[in-house]
Amino acid sequence: MTREEVSVICKAMSDVNRLRIIEMLTHGEKCGCDLLYELNVTQPTLSHHMKVLADCGLVDSYKEGKWNHYYINCGRFKEFKEYLAAVICCGENEAEGCCR
Repeated sequence: MTREEVSVICKAMSDVNRLRIIEMLTHGEKCGCDLLYELNVTQPTLSHHMKVLADCGLVDSYKEGKWNHYYINCGRFKEFKEYLAAVICCGENEAEGCCR
């Protein structure tokens, strides 16, 4: 994952409603109607948040009837987590000493 991709994901997740959406989707796929109810936002607002999350690759969807169903793109989310996990504090490994 490139720095640019990580930056886009971090920007997408910098909104409290989008964080809430990600948290809700960790429990499984959700219909847009359920997200609307839980978030108490308008449909255009939800559409905007879902577009941001989809554009960065964290969320995928499919349409069933008039509703979209959303789910986490696990592969993309795993790449993002692995990128963050590789970032460590210099002082975590005492054998390497401190970076200060």
